[in-house]
Amino acid sequence: MNYIFLSTGFEEIEALATVDVMRRAELPVCMVSVEAERTVVGSHGIPVVADAQFAECGFADADMLILPGGSIRLMEFAGLGELLRRHHAAHKPLAAICAAPSVLGVLDILQGERATCYPGFERYLGASYVGGRVVVSNHIITANGPGTAVDFALRIVAALRGEACADLVRKAMLIGD
Repeated sequence: MNYIFLSTGFEEIEALATVDVMRRAELPVCMVSVEAERTVVGSHGIPVVADAQFAECGFADADMLILPGGSIRLMEFAGLGELLRRHHAAHKPLAAICAAPSVLGVLDILQGERATCYPGFERYLGASYVGGRVVVSNHIITANGPGTAVDFALRIVAALRGEACADLVRKAMLIGD
């Protein structure tokens, strides 16, 4: 299972485009609320009903953990931070877009990696910051913002199901035609 974490103020396009593209690729993905309720309101006032709340998930089956941007509040959830550290220590894939790579930076997960983020959050990435739209560094995928959401999601598909699957989804979505 792949998990994407939602907190109040998340970027709707980054979360939902990622979920949509992953599901088109027939990848299992669970939207997880780290809030007290399953319904989480994004940065543009769109309420999204998560599939589960953080406390309901064991995460033993986690393949990839994904952080959409818009809310660096994700840093406030100690359980999520610990989960991200354990996942990284096991060299399992992580993905973060927009401001969310700063969460990985603060947790020291980006040490020795290359990454990108939304302008203004580079200081949290330190020497790991290389810029660009989507950056893949070992088992970590980062992207710089809402305009890269579909590219970010396709990189996730390529990492989990291969380039051929990502190309099929890209073509079916009429991207690059």
